[in-house]
Amino acid sequence: MQREDGPGRAPLIAALLALIASVSYATFLLEHLLSPALDVVNGYVSELSAVDQPYHAVYSGGDFVTGVLSIIVAVTALATLRRRRLAVAGWILLALFGFCAIGDAMFPLDCAPSLETWCALRERAEQVSFSHEFHAVTSGAVIIFGVASMLTLSLAARRYGWWPALARWGWLLAVVETVAAASTLVAMLLGRWLGIIQRVQISILCLGLLTIAWALYADRSAGRDAPAEPTREKAAP
Repeated sequence: MQREDGPGRAPLIAALLALIASVSYATFLLEHLLSPALDVVNGYVSELSAVDQPYHAVYSGGDFVTGVLSIIVAVTALATLRRRRLAVAGWILLALFGFCAIGDAMFPLDCAPSLETWCALRERAEQVSFSHEFHAVTSGAVIIFGVASMLTLSLAARRYGWWPALARWGWLLAVVETVAAASTLVAMLLGRWLGIIQRVQISILCLGLLTIAWALYADRSAGRDAPAEPTREKAAP
């Protein structure tokens, strides 16, 4: 039986889709097998999905799948769960994260600057395509909306007493992701470590999606295991 003050129960498919989204967003882990030439320490993760790179469809496909599934999870949550201001804002931000992940897939880099000198020279001369330039916008927006959704859902969980997993871990993941994003700026100035930091950022977003899946599933289990309220007997006249 559901608690009257609880968030409600999303369909099981929502938790499963969030789990799949977290896995599909981790396609960069295949780089050691599919794209060993890219420098893990200094190479951009986005270079894996550059149009001229082998297996670019695998990495772009992972981003696309994650984006679509994140939107479905967010819309399902909005349609089935109790609507409180912070929770609604968190699910909307998750949907925006999904749209930006799709943007990453739809606007890939032309080439890999860290692997190809001619590509780096074309970048500096601003002779790359709109897709190549716009990819920086979508990638930045993914981080912004990813952090915002994790933080907002965590605040909602803590304020309303919902989703213990998000209440405990969501804000921490958001803080670590923010620190990693700030470290990216430092890495860009130093010209090193950017690849590792980016991979940490994406890993945190994967953990965020996994936490959402865990929270939605655990909430269903809690609602199913909740004892029914005792029936009140009518007083004798």
